[in-house]
Amino acid sequence: MKRMSAVLAFLFAAALAATSLSASKPKPAEGTTLTVFAAASLTEPFTELGRMLESSHPGLTVRFNFAGSQQLAAQIDQNADADLFASADEHWMSFLVDHGKIEGEPRVFAHNELVVIVPKSNPARIQTLPEISKRGVKVVLGSPSTPIGIYSRGVLQRMGALGLDYPSNFAERVLANVVSEEDNVKSVVTKVQIAEADAGIVYRSDVTDPVARVVRVFQIPPKAQVVANYPIAPLKSSIHGQEARAFLNLLASKEGRAVIERYHMTVPEPDKH
Repeated sequence: MKRMSAVLAFLFAAALAATSLSASKPKPAEGTTLTVFAAASLTEPFTELGRMLESSHPGLTVRFNFAGSQQLAAQIDQNADADLFASADEHWMSFLVDHGKIEGEPRVFAHNELVVIVPKSNPARIQTLPEISKRGVKVVLGSPSTPIGIYSRGVLQRMGALGLDYPSNFAERVLANVVSEEDNVKSVVTKVQIAEADAGIVYRSDVTDPVARVVRVFQIPPKAQVVANYPIAPLKSSIHGQEARAFLNLLASKEGRAVIERYHMTVPEPDKH
């Protein structure tokens, strides 16, 4: 009987020790979802970054809402459930700052440039960039409320000021050819991919490998180019501050910067202060 009691006492003590050891280990936050509202042009790099963060934080799910920056800003202003906002321009970030939705100071984490794309089939037989102003060419742009739409119109105005093969009314002639104005840049890409449009203006980062197989790219002349700034910031309404900081830290890391650059965007010099 004494031997049995000793065995039971040993097993009980071992169980307590195992329970104590288990309780001392940090457990992953099961069921935690970080919601990131991001400009459509960030779909590919942010999706990759989300997977990286999930792999290093067991139990965390990163959910994205990709759309036009103006749409996302309007949703956040109406108290949509989100933790981070990444915009394709500083205007819509400033809009949310002014409306008291942003926590802290937004940080520009990437820059993008614009290109003109035409379908590989090239139904309008466009051989040079000035030819997108020819009568009858079907052009698709982002709507004037979108960052890509604003940038595109700025580029067209600058191209008209170049002289040479660009007429002074180049922007007006191209805008007269516009057959569709889209709410986000991915819609512009799609319409050109399926040849519903003869030409479109998109971000360089949107010409991913699959897209490059079905479109031809025309580079914007350097003097007409614009640089798109991408700011990001957490939201005051977020209840996942720790996870939001983890995403921001990954984005600023060497690995995160490499992801951004792999998608043909550039990154600012790291802050050394």
